[in-house]
Amino acid sequence: MSQPLIVENTITFKAPAARVWNALTNPEETKKYMFGCEALSDWKEGSPLIWKGTFNGVELVAVKGTIKKIQPGKYLEYTVIDPNNPKIPDLPENYLTVTIDLTEEDGQTLATVTQGDYSAVADGDNRYKHTVDGGGWTPILEAIKALVEAP
Repeated sequence: MSQPLIVENTITFKAPAARVWNALTNPEETKKYMFGCEALSDWKEGSPLIWKGTFNGVELVAVKGTIKKIQPGKYLEYTVIDPNNPKIPDLPENYLTVTIDLTEEDGQTLATVTQGDYSAVADGDNRYKHTVDGGGWTPILEAIKALVEAP
């Protein structure tokens, strides 16, 4: 059995958890930091989650998955796959799991995001390397930080 390959990133927002949660789940907000994609879901356990956007004039689903666990304002766990990657069959065993844990204290919110296990999915080593080389969730978290801390 391989060593698990998990990407973990943390950041502190100078904003309450409710504001961070809104940035994570409101499609109008997600478009501002997630490459123009809207996160679309009814935000209930077992429901689909899709990231939809327009690329080169074509509307498409950039990423899709399923909500596994949710505690509004505190915790989100979902699966994720790029349905446009022909190297990765769209099978349950090829989906990664993303967790977002928010902890608020004194008006600030600590966010911890994990994504993986890359060792258990098709083309996992390459997917892991691509994610790590891109900074994991850090660029996205920094964009969310700018959004939620703006006056």
